[in-house]
Amino acid sequence: MSSFADSAATALQLIISLDPGLLAIAARSLAVSSCACAIACALGLVLGAWLGVARFAGRAALLTLLNTFLAVPSVVVGLVVYLLLSRGGPLGFLGWLFSFKAMVMAQAVLVLPVVAALTRQAVADAESLHGEQLRSLGARPLMRSLLLAWDERYALLTVVIASFGRAISEVGAVMIVGGNIDGFTRVMTTAIALETSKGDLPLALGLGLILLGVVLLLNVLISLVRRWRERSEHGEGRRASMPDGTSDVTPRVLEVSS
Repeated sequence: MSSFADSAATALQLIISLDPGLLAIAARSLAVSSCACAIACALGLVLGAWLGVARFAGRAALLTLLNTFLAVPSVVVGLVVYLLLSRGGPLGFLGWLFSFKAMVMAQAVLVLPVVAALTRQAVADAESLHGEQLRSLGARPLMRSLLLAWDERYALLTVVIASFGRAISEVGAVMIVGGNIDGFTRVMTTAIALETSKGDLPLALGLGLILLGVVLLLNVLISLVRRWRERSEHGEGRRASMPDGTSDVTPRVLEVSS
């Protein structure tokens, strides 16, 4: 128990004193996950919104494949990206293996199915409620997907925040493609694994506390977004109230389309 207390005290001291090594690892981890999340969300939001509206042959098979990718272990993603970027792989000419770019690529591949699947579900639910009215106005699938995605923007913002949490907590893929090189590709999760195996518990615990703080902040942001959405919908409902006491039942998405 005293060993744990000593390690925790030393870890807090490292955080309070803004230890350069600790901050460098944390900053690199945040940079990798931010870049990966930006790439994955740019692709996943568009793909998910389109899949939520479009109807075509093979859609069910594509959705099954997308949902399967949700359960793929991160080490498998890391292995695939490693083979792609290795010297004999199809992308070996890029020279990205064991670099910042390789870790961004691995995390983006890992997060992309999550963003696409959650976006598809949110837009599909909105389509079931408002899609018929949008179709009656002549909106094509692409336009409907964009309008419905905008209508569900608060839910999609939650998806973006959750995807960042998934990226920053990942360890297997970045360990494989990054190599955990000190000063170059060492991030919080890989550093925690390494320092724990070395017995440097204060540094590992300090990084763990920072990682927990980031995850806590993300959950707080998700909670704030949900409250913001509830207040926004409540305010729109009050503004839509008619003078005679009845309510205007025109969906919010139609207000966007107008």
